[in-house]
Amino acid sequence: MRILVANANTTEAITARCAEAARAAASPGVEIVPGTPRFGPAVISSGLENAIAAHGILDLLAEHAGKVDAVVLAVSLDTALEAARQLMPCPVVGMTEAACFAACMLGNRFGLVTFGGTESYRRLIDNHGLTSRCAGLVGVDFTPQRAMVDAEGAVRAVGEGVARLVAGGADAVVLGGAALAGMERALRDASPVPLLDGMACGVRMAEALAAIGPARARQGPLAPVRGRESTGLSPALAALLRGD
Repeated sequence: MRILVANANTTEAITARCAEAARAAASPGVEIVPGTPRFGPAVISSGLENAIAAHGILDLLAEHAGKVDAVVLAVSLDTALEAARQLMPCPVVGMTEAACFAACMLGNRFGLVTFGGTESYRRLIDNHGLTSRCAGLVGVDFTPQRAMVDAEGAVRAVGEGVARLVAGGADAVVLGGAALAGMERALRDASPVPLLDGMACGVRMAEALAAIGPARARQGPLAPVRGRESTGLSPALAALLRGD
């Protein structure tokens, strides 16, 4: 089985971190294929950057269509998730989506901690239909770039965020964001509740869906498009729109 771990920003260090966390979680024999877009924002920290990144990640996925058994979107906002499911002939899982649903299986209410602001996560959780299960969101004063050079400081800051969420009634806590991938191991012993790593949850759910082998939608919003012409897209993405 081959699983594409698709970063939505162009920072190779984040792709590498996500791929490392994915390999640590993957079952024996599963090949993790890391991918970084050819173009787009270095880090997604606004709605505008997220919209730009949607094109970049769809372009990346098109290059791997038919070559992988599943995709995990290694991006905190599950960028272009619905479009990716319409585009790809295999299951596509968002890392935050996977962690939030897994958290709901481990407790009544979950919290989410991330770097920076939380409003985008609030909207994302609502889009996934989980607002009533969310006990709270905490954004710690750290950036993904800073976390790359101050890993210990990042772990301390996230640990403090976890403690705040637990005090607020969270039965499980999602570590939100690609830059937090792999951090669960460093925080596990100090946390009184389960911590959910998006890459670990995403990879395992992608494995399960690929093993089930569900049929692709033939109607509705996730059915693939056919016969659509385009201008300026990569050959791979244009071919999928045509239905080649």
